[in-house]
Amino acid sequence: MDKKILITGISGFIGGHVGRKLCDQYNDITALIRPETNQSRITQFKDKIHFAHIDLSDTKNLKRYLSENRFDCILHIGALRGGRNADRDHFFRSNVTATQVIAEAALNNHTKLIYCSSVGVFGAAPNELPATNQTERQEDNYYHKTKIHAEAIIQHNVMDGLEAAIVRPSITYGPGDYGFPYTLVRLVKHHLMFLPDKLVWIHLADVNLLSEAFVRLVEYDFAPGMAYNVADREPLKIHDLVQFISRRLTNEDYPARYVIDQKYFALGEKIAKKLHNELWTSRFQLISKSWMYDVTDIYHDLQLKPVLTIPTFESVINWFQTK
Repeated sequence: MDKKILITGISGFIGGHVGRKLCDQYNDITALIRPETNQSRITQFKDKIHFAHIDLSDTKNLKRYLSENRFDCILHIGALRGGRNADRDHFFRSNVTATQVIAEAALNNHTKLIYCSSVGVFGAAPNELPATNQTERQEDNYYHKTKIHAEAIIQHNVMDGLEAAIVRPSITYGPGDYGFPYTLVRLVKHHLMFLPDKLVWIHLADVNLLSEAFVRLVEYDFAPGMAYNVADREPLKIHDLVQFISRRLTNEDYPARYVIDQKYFALGEKIAKKLHNELWTSRFQLISKSWMYDVTDIYHDLQLKPVLTIPTFESVINWFQTK
């Protein structure tokens, strides 16, 4: 019997990859999209998916829609990301209140819920390495704060009987995304990437690995309230990734003169915090502080094929060269 599935966030990078995988296995899929969504972002799904035009921040209409339509599984991936120009109230309604509405509807309708959170709940730089489900949460920016609150809502409903799993992606990479990995390649290409003179470990997530995790959770049985950190099988040194990018782009090592004293990153982070600039604070932290996660459960429970960032990251480099 085919499952009736609802997905949010399908116009985004992660949601689009998950949507394509869902279309390979299911025929009754509905996507919740903002009314003003650029049609080019969803053209690939036009003949495969039904669309419901509701903004997540419009919680009144969201609640009405979910009371009138029932699904076997909801994949809640949509959210406002950090750095967006949105007031705090709109941000909270989109990321937290909408999650509460969806979780309560899923509980009432006996619907399986798979929620996309973020390893950012541990902060840009976790206080424990590798971060586990027991690691201290850090509300170091507003986006991370909304994810912490949303996870608490999910877990509260789990105690009342909701069948839900939480997926926490690390920073995700793959062709088509203009986030941190693309920026890293661009900076290396133009010799604008500065590195700290200390060992820094980072832990990225291949988008294909992540989307496979979401789709498997649709079918797999899991302990309600289970939270999965999703990233490649092993972390790697940021210096090694930069060298890999440089060699693929130029056939040369990245110049050693761009390795500078750690104190300059600490100063940049201090200034960004003083200016209350959450985006730049995170950028300094991501380059100068280690971030890695315990991903044992996602590989064991869902039997995912292990991915290594090198050489998988080459797909981003190849795509960058076509731009």
